[in-house]
Amino acid sequence: MIDFLIVGGGLAGISFAEAAYVNHKSFKVITDASHNSSLVAAGLYNPVILKRFSLPADAALHLDFITTFYKRIEERLEIKVNFKLPVYRRFASVEEQNDWFATADKPALERFLSTNIVHHNYAGLTSPYGFGVVKETGYIDTAGLIKGYHRFLWDIDALLVDTFQHSAVIIADDHVSYKDIKAKHIVFAEGFGIHSNPYFNYLPLEGTKGEILVIKAPELRLDVAVNAGVFILPIGDDLFKVGATYEWYDKTAAPTAAGKQELLEKLDEIISCKYEVVDHMAGIRPTTKDRKVLMGTHPKYDRLHLLNGLGTRGVMLGPPMAHELLRSINDSKPVQKDLNLSRFYKLYRDPDISISGII
Repeated sequence: MIDFLIVGGGLAGISFAEAAYVNHKSFKVITDASHNSSLVAAGLYNPVILKRFSLPADAALHLDFITTFYKRIEERLEIKVNFKLPVYRRFASVEEQNDWFATADKPALERFLSTNIVHHNYAGLTSPYGFGVVKETGYIDTAGLIKGYHRFLWDIDALLVDTFQHSAVIIADDHVSYKDIKAKHIVFAEGFGIHSNPYFNYLPLEGTKGEILVIKAPELRLDVAVNAGVFILPIGDDLFKVGATYEWYDKTAAPTAAGKQELLEKLDEIISCKYEVVDHMAGIRPTTKDRKVLMGTHPKYDRLHLLNGLGTRGVMLGPPMAHELLRSINDSKPVQKDLNLSRFYKLYRDPDISISGII
């Protein structure tokens, strides 16, 4: 019998697999490679929400955590996935400059926001009002991370490439069976696939479609990530990721002409050099209305657990949340209240009892 069967091979799934591995727990990951949003994610990590000039709860702690987390994976797998580079916020007005200075003086943000305005006209990208610099930022090569980690899982006989069948789950008092696998616990990390999960599909995970472009622009001499309505992220060889859109109604993972047009119009407002679109990708981010992670234990089955709802900050939230969930399972104690599934227990209806049994 293994300790954990992990369903899902995207950022959430491999974050929990890594937590289990370093804590000497036995596990297997089952995935059918449908973790589309993780593969197409830009992978930017930035402790500051620049749209609102705010610092999410525990962002500094999460940033410190992932620095060690990704370094450990890089060293063990002998790959490079964490690329550190500053994020430049392009100012559109003097008012934005003033807002930046007012925010940078706040004690919680002074570690991450520089008070020096950068006046640098990059070839193909001008900024008459300058740039504000966010420190301790970078991006994770999510596609490279997933590919490398899956290879590692395969080498240690911990990867099953298959479509998970929820109907094949058998829950016993002291274990959970899935086909020929017996595990003490199942952790579901399926992203938007939660809607096909009969145990957790009561949860209000909405999903937000995001589209990004990859452009080739040899004349764009940019060595930082730029935030200017859309982000422009240099990834080498004169290639740049440009994104992202936010679509709340279309739940398909197919790129759209409308999404491409939106990104091109915003890009053309920022850069003046020639470029060529070489790729166009889309995925469904696992997002919630309250913008908080979904994690914890099922209200009825204490051997079924969930790690989901990482949203747009998956590379920052996945690793620490996975370790928090593992701690919760090991200690038989709930995860922190504001992230716990208990905040949605009123939505849960036990299919084995009458309608009057709603929690």
